[in-house]
Amino acid sequence: MRLGALIAIAAVTMAGMTSSVVAAEGEAVTGRFDRPQQGFAPPGTTLRPATPEEAGLDPAPLLAAEQKIDAWTRPDSTGHPLFAGAVGMQVHDGMVVNTHTAGSALRYADGAGTELPPDQQVPMRMDTIFDLASISKLFTSLAVMQVVETGQVDIDEKVATYLPEFGVNGKECITVRQLLTHTSGLEPFLPLWRDWPDKAARIKAVMDVKPVYEPGSTYKYSDLNLITLGVLVERITGQPLDVRVREGITEPLGMVDTGYNPPAEKLDRIAATEFMTVPDRGMIRGQVHDENAWSLGGVAGHAGVFSTAADLSVLGQAVLNGGAYGGKRILRQDTVRQMLTDYNQDFPGNAHGLGFELDQLWYMGGLTSPGTAGHTGFTGTSLVIDPASRSIAILLTNRVHPTRTWGSINAAREAWATGLSRALAVPPKHGPDAWFSEIGNLSTATLTTKPLTVGDRPLRVTFDTFVDTESTDQLVLESSTDGTTWQPVSLRAAGPGAPGGEVSALSGTGHRSWWSVSAMVPPSENVALRWRYTTDKQYTARGVLLDGVQAVVSGNAVLDLEREPEAVTPQGWQLRSR
Repeated sequence: MRLGALIAIAAVTMAGMTSSVVAAEGEAVTGRFDRPQQGFAPPGTTLRPATPEEAGLDPAPLLAAEQKIDAWTRPDSTGHPLFAGAVGMQVHDGMVVNTHTAGSALRYADGAGTELPPDQQVPMRMDTIFDLASISKLFTSLAVMQVVETGQVDIDEKVATYLPEFGVNGKECITVRQLLTHTSGLEPFLPLWRDWPDKAARIKAVMDVKPVYEPGSTYKYSDLNLITLGVLVERITGQPLDVRVREGITEPLGMVDTGYNPPAEKLDRIAATEFMTVPDRGMIRGQVHDENAWSLGGVAGHAGVFSTAADLSVLGQAVLNGGAYGGKRILRQDTVRQMLTDYNQDFPGNAHGLGFELDQLWYMGGLTSPGTAGHTGFTGTSLVIDPASRSIAILLTNRVHPTRTWGSINAAREAWATGLSRALAVPPKHGPDAWFSEIGNLSTATLTTKPLTVGDRPLRVTFDTFVDTESTDQLVLESSTDGTTWQPVSLRAAGPGAPGGEVSALSGTGHRSWWSVSAMVPPSENVALRWRYTTDKQYTARGVLLDGVQAVVSGNAVLDLEREPEAVTPQGWQLRSR
């Protein structure tokens, strides 16, 4: 299967389309959000620094995302910041277009949030090393797929074939694929560190556990899936997991700051995590934060990897390149395609490849599409890899420093990825500019005409729109005969990803195409039109564009916004040239 098919746009044709065409495999389309790429980047693509302008990007959205990250590292109404510090990196088409640091890698002395003296605090740097938490699951998954490539493991084979001790208590038929896609039915975690005395007993507890759901019947994210896969890799290769990951992934890719149990000489570059009292570990810095991984010696399939933004960007580019980077191949292209295929279509909202999460707006933001891959980590980390735009967004924070109770950082994750998406251009479909709205949560933007003289003839309205929104953030067209009471107008849209038949609203992410829309408004002496875009309380994607707006009565245009943009009153909309 081609990667273009995985991102659900391979069927887009060139006929009748202008800017919303699919880029052919290998074609360079720098800086465009509306030209989804097919296939992988050339395997020789390596990262290099570039300005946003050199990459064809608008620097303003990148700066706006930076400002949000900065604000979240300062105390708010709660008396503390959302997170102590962050390192961010944004990559497009092999170019590192933005790097950013904010706040502190070490800031607090205890779990109550007592700040260290300024001379004892450690600022974030671009080479700060972070505990990746569950992003570690990607390294385990890559290691699994490497042994799949050797023929030693079949992902559709029963796990018990390779780990006989796993095949008990209802787990006899669980497959390797089900572990990778979190459809095994295993519960999310067990308190291994607390309830079992040593590593051997803790691993045995995972092997002995009974599923809480019928395997294959539901999606349930579980650390136990990846702990099991880590054991499987060790059993098949005869190597400890950390050695296997180093020899098979990080060393070939040149990821010099990535691995388990970082050495003491790197401690001054490691971001602190939580001040932990249960278990009594004090301020954690340089040891894995996850209690179960810690109790397993710092090396486990679900957590334990430390890394930097620079190293993660190499991993992300290797995925975009189809499994190779810097002349070293860690996976075949067909294997990477498998890893980016959604196997959880029976569980809407939980799209998942082999190890990679897919299509998750809550942290992928405006880069979301059916083929966008990534993962997050409990310590405050996120990695987003978007094959459709060949972009990578990395945000690493120490949000559990000094405590895990200060709140979710999903808004920051989403903002960082969305900033990159909005920096990519969507040129107008007609003329020099188009109306654009990028309002935030719980907001409404309107574009309203004056009353149009229609009489006893129906009004035909046509426009083009580029919609990249959460399904509950909708664009509607409304009409009014009195300027006060507004009625929805039924719409028909055409284009890749457009809804079929008549609809009352337009929304959706990932198609990255202009839609041609038409509507008929019943006869009325005078009628005003209003385009209304409304968002709910959380998650916004790239936003909405309108262009080529016309209203015609019996062949005569009574509204043409290409000629008269002043014929509408915008609230929350602005004219943009890209």
